[in-house]
Amino acid sequence: MSLTQLAVAATDQDTPSPRDRLRGRLEQTRALSADLARPLSDEDQVVQAMDDASPTKWHLAHTTWFFEAFVLSQFLPGYVRFDERFEYCFNSYYESVGPRHPRPFRGLLTRPSGDDVRAYRAHVDGALETLFAHDLPDEALNLIELGINHEQQHQELLLTDILSLFASQPLKPAYREDATGAPAGAVAPLAFTAFEGGIFEVGHAGAGFSYDNEGPRHEQLIRPFKLANRCVTNAEWIAFIEDGGYETASLWLADGWSLINAEGWRAPLYFEPAEGGYGQMSLRGFRPVDPAAPVTHVSYFEADAFARWAGYRLPSEFEWERASTGLAERGKTLGAGHLRPRPAPDGPGLTQMFGDVWEWTGSAYLPYPGYKPAPGAVGEYNGKFMCNQFVLKGGSCATPDGHVRRTYRNFFYPHQRWQFTGLRLAADA
Repeated sequence: MSLTQLAVAATDQDTPSPRDRLRGRLEQTRALSADLARPLSDEDQVVQAMDDASPTKWHLAHTTWFFEAFVLSQFLPGYVRFDERFEYCFNSYYESVGPRHPRPFRGLLTRPSGDDVRAYRAHVDGALETLFAHDLPDEALNLIELGINHEQQHQELLLTDILSLFASQPLKPAYREDATGAPAGAVAPLAFTAFEGGIFEVGHAGAGFSYDNEGPRHEQLIRPFKLANRCVTNAEWIAFIEDGGYETASLWLADGWSLINAEGWRAPLYFEPAEGGYGQMSLRGFRPVDPAAPVTHVSYFEADAFARWAGYRLPSEFEWERASTGLAERGKTLGAGHLRPRPAPDGPGLTQMFGDVWEWTGSAYLPYPGYKPAPGAVGEYNGKFMCNQFVLKGGSCATPDGHVRRTYRNFFYPHQRWQFTGLRLAADA
């Protein structure tokens, strides 16, 4: 064999197959969940601060149950469940699977213990390793891919939910200390990029993983528009507060106005008056608000009111997708290690499209033309939530690396704000 042939053979051997890459990503994802839980005590991991949040222990067990229920039970011959009772404890919302523990009371699950959950994860991880020794149909491989992305979603939820818990405590503990701190940055000047209108294809094109709600790809009329170069900053939001934004009824949708008055909202979630201005609870502990960083933990109602106050509007999800075309799908996500939004770089063009904060759009979360949920229980993953929610784009500082795409459709109810949610301004061109 010639040197050239030897080199080609070595390259072929060194290049992992799609199956091996999937296996490696599964192992990395499962390991990351354990790493995210490592700074937390078992006491930290059992409590939920509010109904929307879930305990860390529950996230670790639920993502494990997902693989057990949808992959191992179907595709690993002779698989024995770790504990049949766990299905009731750790099923989330899959009605077709069976009854489950009520979401608001997940923080009451002191049993199974933290040790039990860690043993459960080890049991399932071992079974997944055994599974890869078998010939697997495409259905199994696709469900493993879905399980990886499902666990990545819960990794972000784990972080935002522990922030919710720590923010409610008098000691204001940090999830992870920030040894270097974060000096206030300079605010990149607000500028707008104009985009021509027309009929454009939107939605996932079919190459690589996507959730079912990202398709089918279809044509969409988009009128000429312009989009801000960066997200709205804390400094701009403080100006909104000081100008009476939370006291001016004409800025608010009726449901939003009722909500902020009923709840007494006068600032983003976790904002508190502090010496020299405001502080905000973060995964790095209670910190002075950085004026240049993107505002975060705001609801759709707040984002919409701010945009109206500023003389602009929120972009549609299709405008956002159109504007992000050609941009690299990366930014300051979880791997950057900041664990909070950072100021936008000063430079031409659009910045912060991926990472830092999820960006509210003005688009209701609805099915695309021709959408059909996946068959079986996994069809409950997205489709049944297409009512009364709004689409967010772009990912956040807590989103696992590689998890977002320009077609990714995150969605929350308009009152929710415990996630890393912010906004970017848009206008008709």
